Amino acid sequence: MASTRDDGSIDGGSRGRDQTAEATEDPIVEVRNVSVTYDLQARDAMVLDDVSLDLRREEILGCVGESGSGKSMLANAMMDAVEEPGITTGNVRYYPEEGAEPVEVLDLEGDDLKKFRWEEISMVFQGALSSFNPTMTIRGHFEETLDAHDYDVEEGMERARDLLADLYLDPDRVLDSYAHELSGGMSQRALIALSLILEPDVLLMDEPTAALDLLMQRSILSLLDDIKEKYELSILFITHDLPLVAGLADRLAILYAFELAEVGPSERIVRDSQHPYTRALLKAVPNLDAPLSTMTPIEGTAPNPAHVPNGCHYAPRCPLADQRCHEEKPDWYDAGPDQRSACFYHERADEAVPFDVEEVLASVDDAGASANDPAEDSDAEDFSGFGADDSAGRTAATVPDDEAVVSLDDVEIHFEEEQGLVEGLFDEPDSVRAVDGVSIDIPENDVLALVGESGCGKTTLGKAIIGVQRPTSGSVTYRGQDVWDAKDGVDDPDIEYGDIRRALQIIHQDPGASLNPNQKVVTSLEAPLKRWNPELSTEDRRARIYALLNRVGMQPPEDYANRFPHQLSGGEQQRVALVRALLMNPDVILADEAVSALDVSLRVETMDLLLELQEQFNTSFVFISHTLSNARYLAEKADGRIGIMYLGELVEIGPPDQVLNDPQHPYTKVLRWATANLDPSDQEMRDPPVRSIDIPDPVNPPSGCRFHTRCPEAREVCTTEAPELGEDETTTGARAVACHRSDPNHEYWNSTPLDGVDSAETPTFDD
Repeated sequence: MASTRDDGSIDGGSRGRDQTAEATEDPIVEVRNVSVTYDLQARDAMVLDDVSLDLRREEILGCVGESGSGKSMLANAMMDAVEEPGITTGNVRYYPEEGAEPVEVLDLEGDDLKKFRWEEISMVFQGALSSFNPTMTIRGHFEETLDAHDYDVEEGMERARDLLADLYLDPDRVLDSYAHELSGGMSQRALIALSLILEPDVLLMDEPTAALDLLMQRSILSLLDDIKEKYELSILFITHDLPLVAGLADRLAILYAFELAEVGPSERIVRDSQHPYTRALLKAVPNLDAPLSTMTPIEGTAPNPAHVPNGCHYAPRCPLADQRCHEEKPDWYDAGPDQRSACFYHERADEAVPFDVEEVLASVDDAGASANDPAEDSDAEDFSGFGADDSAGRTAATVPDDEAVVSLDDVEIHFEEEQGLVEGLFDEPDSVRAVDGVSIDIPENDVLALVGESGCGKTTLGKAIIGVQRPTSGSVTYRGQDVWDAKDGVDDPDIEYGDIRRALQIIHQDPGASLNPNQKVVTSLEAPLKRWNPELSTEDRRARIYALLNRVGMQPPEDYANRFPHQLSGGEQQRVALVRALLMNPDVILADEAVSALDVSLRVETMDLLLELQEQFNTSFVFISHTLSNARYLAEKADGRIGIMYLGELVEIGPPDQVLNDPQHPYTKVLRWATANLDPSDQEMRDPPVRSIDIPDPVNPPSGCRFHTRCPEAREVCTTEAPELGEDETTTGARAVACHRSDPNHEYWNSTPLDGVDSAETPTFDD
């Protein structure tokens, strides 16, 4: 075993050695001094730098870091799957069952390597649809895999059925489906089942839940915990979301800029991290537990693979860094039981980056206690105008007409499903009810965050708000002018449609895809000005563009303006998309998942920028997200609202502190349960508190309350009577909820609970 030097560092080999306690007692995969480089014309690019790490038998090891930190490369190196021209050096050793000879993975070739990758170590990739052949059924994928490895197909398919059932899937339906016929959550679970079909001992999971909704993410994590025990698996779980995996993983390995920064038990990493980067990452992640004031972005940017700094890679961004840090690589230092930190000044990390989970949770509890007292609830007074029933039919979703910039009245948006030629001759097309009877107002300088699962109608509703999606029925008005009457030229409109479109803008989810890759930034930004402000000279257009680029922190603006989109980082592309929207001086901007594609360390910074610009331009934001923590950060800081959508309907809306801290609709409570806590000890992995994980088909939504098929509180009356979005009588009038349970006199309370539903009046899940 290694010895400890006088300075506290661990002797015994390269700086990359994993010397955490017990690491070598029973590893199943041992990574030693592994590097991955790409030979570029100018110089080598390092994408994994001297990493050593042990995956222990039957543990879940969480690998956490920002995009481009080397997480996926580590997984690929563990199964010798780095594609050319990448060069992998070092040693990866796999230890089979007791008594068998260890396998040198990087020495395997041909059939031996093919056999190893499926039968010993298997991998689950981030995008399930890209992993399946679209021309084959799921059954075909299982049978092809079994046959290619000379397994008994009939016996293997029985195992496939068991695996699918363990993952809460209907085996018959899934096996006979093509990947595109399954929801994102179903296809991801089917991919997990496929990865386990040859009974591997190790499962490498590369961001397996990144593209999924909150509830599906948490549900899959719960299933993983059970599957690990049942099939005796060792799992490497790669993610950029530290709180998400903290409650699942036994240990965490923190990667920064292609090298390991810290390794240790999950509890210790979260509660007592000894590396400045880990502590900064914890502070940068939006969450529901911490006060907003504690959430701060990490200053600076991660290094380019071709220009990795000497010494500690984190030194350029570290508040503790001195000359030594810039010149020398730190060794591993003993930071606690089974915990090691690669930082010269690890004992001062808590002073440099203060962050104490216990203090954070205590401060939130204290704030929550006073917030529950209506006499002290100043936020409730601020928002009483949104929830008070000051006119017939008005709720938290609506405001007085003279205060609204955009108003939706009973808007429905239905889409006809595409049909084949033969089907179209004989059958009426099915209709997807994307939005069903939504009324909502957007006042001046407002922030409305819409949250819900994929397919619930958030984006469709957002597009209706900014006048790019024509409703099937109902009306959308901009400052009293019907948007679609203006477009159609009905009754000599007071406001021209062109003026309306300029006032209502959008920031797309993928900023890179919304920018022309063949045009420089300045050319893309000039286009809307040329169309809507043709009187501006080239100098005036450039001056306005440069001023806005400078305002969003892209300095010097002339440099960024002359770059192509691929020469910008994800955060920089998002800023360009924001500038393009702001060039029109809009009244409302639809931000459709505007931070979901960004690193967690950039999300707070980007949302702060949105709020600063809102203050300057008096712009209202409709912010769409499937993440409650992002919605909470933006809405709470802006004194805005959070709206919860389910199957085309608004089911709860109000101030974020009320909606999130005291949710009244069972669906809101489920989303709150599904959001990872900052404290890993509170993240008990258990079955989700819903009767069904998968969302119903929007083509044929359930009768009555649409959530009753999944609701843990549903009763017979819920199957026939749809609740209205009325004012919640238990609050000061600042929130509305569409649930029979919000009315203490409703017949719901005398109705019979549905099968499988707890008859108690209290919720069957933790709030």
